[in-house]
Amino acid sequence: MTYASTTDTLRARGICVVIPTYNNAGTIGDVVSRTCRQCRDVIVVCDGCTDGTPDILRGMEGITLVVREKNGGKGAALKDGFRKAKSMGFAYAITLDADGQHFPEDIPALLHANQKHPGALVVGVREREARSKGQGAGSKFANAFSNFWFALQTWHRLEDTQSGFRLYPLRKLCCIGLLTSRYEAELELLVFASWHGVELVSVPVGVYYPNPEERVSHFRPVRDFSRIFVLNTVLCVLAVVYGLPRALWRWLMTFLRTAYSLLFFLLVVVFICPPYALYYRLFVRDEERRRMGMHRLLCFFARFVTLWHGIPGVRFSLGNPEGEDFGRPAIIIANHQSHLDLMTMLMHTPRLVCLTKDWVWNNRLYGYIIRGAEFYPVSEGTESLMPKLRSLVERGYSIAVYPEGTREADCKIMRFRQGAFYLAQQLDIDVLPIVSYGTGKALPKRGKYLRKWPIRVEIDRRISPQELLTFGETPRLQASKMRKYFERRYAEMANRIEQDV
Repeated sequence: MTYASTTDTLRARGICVVIPTYNNAGTIGDVVSRTCRQCRDVIVVCDGCTDGTPDILRGMEGITLVVREKNGGKGAALKDGFRKAKSMGFAYAITLDADGQHFPEDIPALLHANQKHPGALVVGVREREARSKGQGAGSKFANAFSNFWFALQTWHRLEDTQSGFRLYPLRKLCCIGLLTSRYEAELELLVFASWHGVELVSVPVGVYYPNPEERVSHFRPVRDFSRIFVLNTVLCVLAVVYGLPRALWRWLMTFLRTAYSLLFFLLVVVFICPPYALYYRLFVRDEERRRMGMHRLLCFFARFVTLWHGIPGVRFSLGNPEGEDFGRPAIIIANHQSHLDLMTMLMHTPRLVCLTKDWVWNNRLYGYIIRGAEFYPVSEGTESLMPKLRSLVERGYSIAVYPEGTREADCKIMRFRQGAFYLAQQLDIDVLPIVSYGTGKALPKRGKYLRKWPIRVEIDRRISPQELLTFGETPRLQASKMRKYFERRYAEMANRIEQDV
């Protein structure tokens, strides 16, 4: 990731950096300068500093300075920094220490984790070898002590719960007003986040430990260990009466959402579609009306699931800035993320045919619906399908194709195959891009349960056969350039939507 793309992406995703500092005059200037080269939005909390730190910070441009008159501790400084970040409209905040221990150059690693796991709390795990050599005996014990109690209180394991290099989802910071004011606040943040279902992700980062005589430490072993002991005692009690019931309730609701959706699908496929299909077969003689009946049925239930009734726990939204009405046939191309993609495709118009995989076309449960609606398997080959597709286009149908052919668990846009663009060229019709976000998050590949996640579908502008030639003279070149277009559009949607997840 280049410097320009890192800074631009951080801002597009609503990510700032918060640096709490107390009497770090020897390192604060270098830390802030290096951080500003990675991120244009840096908030520094000067926590009652009594050395030259305030003067150094006032002389630096491009930062937002929060000054606390009296030293309140790291927890208090973080609270002020988070509140300032939220008031400025940021969705995430990266925190790092001002003593030079963390490398601001590792910010792209936390950014990449945020893109892969939006809404998660990301913890930068300091290099084990560097920690074993550079940490003092007291620091090592404190980290092991913290890791143990965190696992006991949350039923999750983290290798480095004492790392201050983190990315916080600001809208998911629960009980921030109850945070303790000092060193132990960072552990408290992790525990409350875990209890409230926030995903915790670890990424490796570098660490620098100066010589003992050069270090600036505000850790007071006896007093701080006493505070940590009291905090962990309280958290263990809360884990039983609050954390565990919340986790069980969250699992139950996830199970019920999934079971409800599965039962609804089976109800439609087993009890509603067969009588409907039988009626058209027995009483409707006109072949075109019979096929259109199946198309209308599919479109109705797709709209019911997405637009009218909704998928439990899923917020669905549709963007159609060009006012597309699907009145003219087109090759519709969309990115592929989930089994839910078919619902978000079929809802647009009854005059739509999808090219499917063999297992869908031959499915014993609902294959008869697919075949009755004139969907065709891509395995037949383009030349074999061409007469059938040409007939569909002449009758006013659009053809939907997923150029990727398959999907990735992380929803990454994969290589586009050229078949869709070859069809558009041979049939001499427009290409209509539809970009989807969130279906692969709500129902991940190889996932067993439905997750609460927003789904957004945006219908883009039609591309005429003449304009398509500007993407490249051959279908292969057109597919390559269109993939880059989808990558850019998907990133724009993700950056915007994932600030609110």
